[in-house]
Amino acid sequence: MMQRLLAALVLLAAAAAAQTPTNGKRVHRLLIHNATVVDGNGTPASGPKDILIEDGIIADVIALDPVALGRGGGRRGPAADAVIDATGKYVLPGLINAHAHLQEERGSKPQPIEYELDIWLACGITTIRDVGSDTRRALELRQQSAEGKIAAPRIFVYPMFGRPRDAQAAVAHVRELKQMGADGIKILGIDRDTMQAMEAEAHTLGLRVAHHAGVEETNAWDDIKFGTTSVEHWYGIPDAAIEAGGQNFPSTYNYNNETDRFRYAGHLWREANPERLTKVLQAMVDAHVAWVPTMDIYEASRDLQRAQTQPWFADYLHPTLEEYFRPNPANHGSYFIGWTSTDETFWKENYRLWMAALLQFDRLGGLIGIGDDAGFIYQMYGFGFLRNFELHQEAGFHPLKIIQQATGNNAKILGQENHLGRVRAGWAADLIVVNGNPLENLKVLYPTGVDEIRDGKAVHTGGVEWTIKDGIPYHAPELLAHVKELVAQARKANANSR
Repeated sequence: MMQRLLAALVLLAAAAAAQTPTNGKRVHRLLIHNATVVDGNGTPASGPKDILIEDGIIADVIALDPVALGRGGGRRGPAADAVIDATGKYVLPGLINAHAHLQEERGSKPQPIEYELDIWLACGITTIRDVGSDTRRALELRQQSAEGKIAAPRIFVYPMFGRPRDAQAAVAHVRELKQMGADGIKILGIDRDTMQAMEAEAHTLGLRVAHHAGVEETNAWDDIKFGTTSVEHWYGIPDAAIEAGGQNFPSTYNYNNETDRFRYAGHLWREANPERLTKVLQAMVDAHVAWVPTMDIYEASRDLQRAQTQPWFADYLHPTLEEYFRPNPANHGSYFIGWTSTDETFWKENYRLWMAALLQFDRLGGLIGIGDDAGFIYQMYGFGFLRNFELHQEAGFHPLKIIQQATGNNAKILGQENHLGRVRAGWAADLIVVNGNPLENLKVLYPTGVDEIRDGKAVHTGGVEWTIKDGIPYHAPELLAHVKELVAQARKANANSR
């Protein structure tokens, strides 16, 4: 026992002699010392532990408590080149955003890509699944991120598939995207015959499929039948549970009028038959169709004032994005012209039923992920992703389960469960160090932090302190300061141009 304790002390001494890491600079050996760890597999927090990273891989996770040491958990570790002191802090797997968009413009006005990338990293997001942007640019950014040439999460590219005219064209397009190097495919507004053909070819070529099932010919039954990887958002699920005759749209409904589209989407969950819905959910589970609900992106529909006055807008909302959010029929998701208290009431009920369905899906054994679809409808990159955590808690999920959804579950949706989403030796060194306990208060994950009362005094704390992607440590406060500077410069430039 004494020998093992001495070995642990040697490791601690080596840690004490090392330097704090430099933002954005990888070192050969990085040690995260004395952390409480929340794994991405849903198990309770445990610690204190040391996490040793070597060349972008988690080399070891070392328990420091006497019980673990007595069982052989301690060892003489190599000296670290840099150390992050995680005393009193929590370490989680890097967060995975399963529904993201790389955006360098909004409404045809430029927006710097580093604005979005820095916010993601500052919010602890180390991986994104890009589900529709400029494909060639996304592939370029994916390569630059993989090579460590830019500060960015790792990127999986799922190009928007479009609407091919027939099955032959669908198959040809799948092959084209595979040749380009796509990781998967995002479908939207697709016809049933072409969906069947493209999914069959995608499975043959090893491409996963994300389906934004909107008001269209296909719904969750088609995802079940054809083997879709994940249903995005939600509409296609209750649509599959409606009795014969379809949703009760008014005679004036126009799908291309977004106010109409979002208004009557708020009526859908109450029209679904509960027994049929259970059958749909069970069939999704049986067919291994995952669900990425993106609960944040519709929240303005149930509480517009809250959405328009989020506190981080003051310092971090880029003017290009701010303008895009304003009600404007020319911009997707900017549909709040004539939005009423009645609309919000319907949407509040829509959320209640939606949350109940999500919880039921989980209880049936379904795989749930988290993504934000930010850049639309008053949701900022990163911040919208973290807002999902609170909404999933409102739905009834425990914080441990929510963290699992955003890490281990999302890794499974990507087919990366043996590489990402865990704090485990041999996995990629994608980790976050959080200044607080997210199991007690999920709000500590926001990079802007929280206020707490300690010894009768208000103390500002919280936030992700370090985001480590592929072994590269990024100091989240420095990233956020850069975002604030970018926003201030853009606002000044706008003011000077008037």
